[in-house]
Amino acid sequence: MPSYMEVATEIAREAGALLLNYLEKRPAWEIKGEQDLVTEADRASEALVVSRLHQYFPAHSVVAEEGSGEDRKSEFCWYVDPLDGTTNFAHSYPAFCVSIGLLQGDEIIAGVVFDPNRNELFSAEKGAGAYLNNRRIRVSKTADLCESLLATGFPSRKRHEDVNVYFFHQLGVRAHGIRRSGSAAIDLASVASGRLDGFWEFGLNPWDVAAGLLLVTEAGGSYSDMRGGKFALTSPHLIADNSLLHNEFVARVGDVFNGTIHVPIPGLTPGAPVRY
Repeated sequence: MPSYMEVATEIAREAGALLLNYLEKRPAWEIKGEQDLVTEADRASEALVVSRLHQYFPAHSVVAEEGSGEDRKSEFCWYVDPLDGTTNFAHSYPAFCVSIGLLQGDEIIAGVVFDPNRNELFSAEKGAGAYLNNRRIRVSKTADLCESLLATGFPSRKRHEDVNVYFFHQLGVRAHGIRRSGSAAIDLASVASGRLDGFWEFGLNPWDVAAGLLLVTEAGGSYSDMRGGKFALTSPHLIADNSLLHNEFVARVGDVFNGTIHVPIPGLTPGAPVRY
């Protein structure tokens, strides 16, 4: 029997190849819920991943974004995002991935994030380190928020209720820069590999982060909820970083939660021109 990592790696690569084939066809997309997109590629990738996991581990539970998994009352549960970055994919923007994470009880023990556009496979196993295409990766050594490159994301649904613009502004004036890839799994993999120094986001799902969180910790990083408390897969918000930034990162986010706005968001006088 192959190991968990061997199976997850093989399946993620298969699903990634499938997504690239669909990308060339530019499949139609539809709306699910409130402004969330889903494509034929999401469903095909999920069907492949779920069926292959059940083939290798028939007793394991699987939780998948599009709902085709099954709770088999096992201590082992796979969390599958068959296409993280669906909005990017639907517009042929090449920033999306396959994310597969395995929990034993409440502990993440294995994770794979595969970016087929770059042929980059990020992998981690509990206690064994994090890797990019079989080469060991580590988080960055940036120790000051003012020198950091951060990332975040914004929800597709209920955008009129989203408060992240306030956090984006306050962190944006303190950090060296902020990026938005449209894929939380890729952002977490980027923190693990030192490309980013930190990441935060509201409203993530377990399948978005299960693999990426293990990558971050096995690469030497930290994560919590945005108030600095323990993060669970059902928590409403997340901060992940290189550990060196964590206290300052949480403190600056805490300022926004507490209403301490150090740099006001610029306003426009009605009818006045925008000046650059």
